[in-house]
Amino acid sequence: MVSKITLPLELLRKTFGERLQENVRLENYTTAHIGGIVGGLLIANNQEELTQFATDLWAMSVPFRILGNGSNVLVSDHGYQGVIIVNRARNMKIVTNEDPPSVWAESGANLGGLARQVALQGFSGMEWAAVIPGTVGGAVYGNAGAYDGDIQGSLLLADILHQKLGRNNWKSSQMQYSYRTSILKSQHQPAVILSARFALSPSTPALVQEKMRKFSVQRRASQPPGASMGSMFKNPPGDFAGRLIEAAGLKGLRIGGAEISKKHANFFINTEEATAQDIWELIQQCRNGVMDTFGVDLELEIETLGDWSASKDTPRGREE
Repeated sequence: MVSKITLPLELLRKTFGERLQENVRLENYTTAHIGGIVGGLLIANNQEELTQFATDLWAMSVPFRILGNGSNVLVSDHGYQGVIIVNRARNMKIVTNEDPPSVWAESGANLGGLARQVALQGFSGMEWAAVIPGTVGGAVYGNAGAYDGDIQGSLLLADILHQKLGRNNWKSSQMQYSYRTSILKSQHQPAVILSARFALSPSTPALVQEKMRKFSVQRRASQPPGASMGSMFKNPPGDFAGRLIEAAGLKGLRIGGAEISKKHANFFINTEEATAQDIWELIQQCRNGVMDTFGVDLELEIETLGDWSASKDTPRGREE
């Protein structure tokens, strides 16, 4: 049984004042529109606020997590026992007087929007990111990628506030990137990504936008619309999670309000008021079905967040 955490609400109210929102439903802050109640929620509008919120919460020993767009995360129906910081730090700047040219952005900036701004200025290097709906911080944390690029190949520096190591610029090599993960994600390190700088190369708006257009067409043709968390499982070596799930006969399976997409089996859609438990049971069906059929253990690409102590199946590696 997971021990319950009692938030020091009086201290939080004294520290954050009217910026603290209490008893907030997290379904309003996730792309899948799923999630229970969090006792305290703060909205950071710039990296200075993000830094201050994290520093204050660490000082109070209050657990917290950062949400950007709320993609790639499954939030428990039982909520989160801590504070959620919603990251709306979105400033960005293209730097052209350095070699290589680069684009800097705060971690709450939309990655796809950043790529489109870069394209308008005629710079190449971020085309692959135009189809990714998450934030810069989430992408740096999880080594997001698509088509011919990923964060590992694009990142110059990430400005990271670490509870134990302080604030420093981390190079791409220090992030220890591998497929859809980093040292921050794999080791659950107490750190907050404040901003990042990505390498660019000169091109023309027409060439960059045409490449982005082709990626967008491919994305729309292969991935389903609707409320989802993005890709559910990592692709196993030499194969595709969606192909394995479909071949195991699970494509289109529905539990409650959640369905394995009929268009792409690695996407789970909230069709009508799905619960986190609905999604989690579909995850178990896929893991068991693919293991029984192919002997492959599917690994989640998404993260789980919150209190899962009352769930039928407890997620491995969950965050409390």
